Amino acid sequence: MIAKVEISAGICGFKTTARVESSDEQMVAFHIESDCEKINGLAVKLVDSGSLDAYEEISSQGDSRLLALAREQLSGCCAACAVPIGLFKAMQVAAGLALPKGVVIQLEKEGE
Repeated sequence: MIAKVEISAGICGFKTTARVESSDEQMVAFHIESDCEKINGLAVKLVDSGSLDAYEEISSQGDSRLLALAREQLSGCCAACAVPIGLFKAMQVAAGLALPKGVVIQLEKEGE
């Protein structure tokens, strides 16, 4: 299965598109295009690390390699970037572990 995700990260204005593929509903591969150099760095690390086991990624027995690589790559103001979660959700869909449904985060200041 192939899952496609389009992510607008927020105030930075960067957009990321990814295709996450799984031929066996377990091992997944990421194909990521982004305007953000940090996300492009994450994309290289994901390709270099090979396919990820979606079941290991969602296991409570260990850390997600996807999210660990994202933590290494996205520090400082980028630590709360929405892209890794979008990639994680697409991974779940590609592996048949979740249904495709958009996620929305709306932020605004109050009291000013």
